[in-house]
Amino acid sequence: MKEQYSISINAPRKKVWETLWGETTYTQWTAPFCEGSKAVTDWQEGSKVLFTDREDRGMIAVIARCIPYEYMSFKMLGELVNGIEDFTSENARKIAGAFENYTLTPEGDKTLLVINLTGMNMDKGIMDYLAAAWPKALEALKLIAEE
Repeated sequence: MKEQYSISINAPRKKVWETLWGETTYTQWTAPFCEGSKAVTDWQEGSKVLFTDREDRGMIAVIARCIPYEYMSFKMLGELVNGIEDFTSENARKIAGAFENYTLTPEGDKTLLVINLTGMNMDKGIMDYLAAAWPKALEALKLIAEE
């Protein structure tokens, strides 16, 4: 599976970057995926990331590449189930090796944010859910970053 989402945001890259990865703002713009979403990490290249919800469910990734204000790449490793890291179940194997890449490109006073998702092998229901949630999440991100 390869999916791409993009949005033009009337804010400089630094502001968009800080909105993407800020502790409070991350929770706000990712709410269309799941209320209470959060990312547990230090945002450094090579660091583990736990993308979780209020019930300690979510995905486990590593920051494969981080170029501040320009590019962030997450490599999916597995699944978080009730706070337990799972790398071997069928669901965990479906996302392992997939990438979620964020590219921020200046467009004058604006920023073009492009998100590429590659390698995810999820069932149609989950893919349809993500396809519906991404545009809502990006609109939320845009509103927050443009404040």
